[in-house]
Amino acid sequence: MSKQQDNLKPEQRPVALTVDRELAALRRRIVKEATTAVDMLEAALRALWMLDGALAREVRRGEKEVDREEVAIEAECLRLLTLRHPFGTDFRFITFCLKVNADIERVADHAASIAKITLKLTAVEQIPEWPRSLSELGERLPVLCHRLLRAVLDQDEQAARALVPADKTIDELDKQLFEEIRDLIERRPNFAEAGLWMYRVGRELERVGDLMCNIAEDVVYWATGEIIRHEKSTKPPTNG
Repeated sequence: MSKQQDNLKPEQRPVALTVDRELAALRRRIVKEATTAVDMLEAALRALWMLDGALAREVRRGEKEVDREEVAIEAECLRLLTLRHPFGTDFRFITFCLKVNADIERVADHAASIAKITLKLTAVEQIPEWPRSLSELGERLPVLCHRLLRAVLDQDEQAARALVPADKTIDELDKQLFEEIRDLIERRPNFAEAGLWMYRVGRELERVGDLMCNIAEDVVYWATGEIIRHEKSTKPPTNG
């Protein structure tokens, strides 16, 4: 941008330059919102493993910030669609933000739910060791989230595609957790309450995994215009 253009008021600048700046600001905003939600998830898991009630309550307080930002981002997306009449990649990016914005808010909701469960578990007199599958879910989900954030930052279609199959692994771990919890309750009935709360944590994490895969599919749409959401279910069966 020339110095002369830089000195103009926003409404006096060429529309294309203004739109570019608005889209860049929206991108920063959606990444910041996502980072906040992922930070909440990681903090909720730390609170869970340590049964730290104070940290769990802090996570729950952070949910309101994401809720407010979700509404503001949606309003900005609708403003841009209405006033700027975007097309091509710009249109796909705004629709990407509209969809992903809602998913990010739900990630924060699940983090807050894990924090709430942690507060329940702190009231249990004794906690058995954490199920192996739950520990693995707690390790895998933050890594998946960070890889997805990088794919969003880089608008990396290939990296996003590579993350979609992770949903299968998370689903398998969720099934394993059910078996582990059932075995725990059968062997030690006095831990039934704790076991049920731990299984609830697994369900919250499994839903976060679903959301991450949804966002990965939306990154592919943003980058290419291709909708892959039902790709596997619509492929014809192979012979043999």
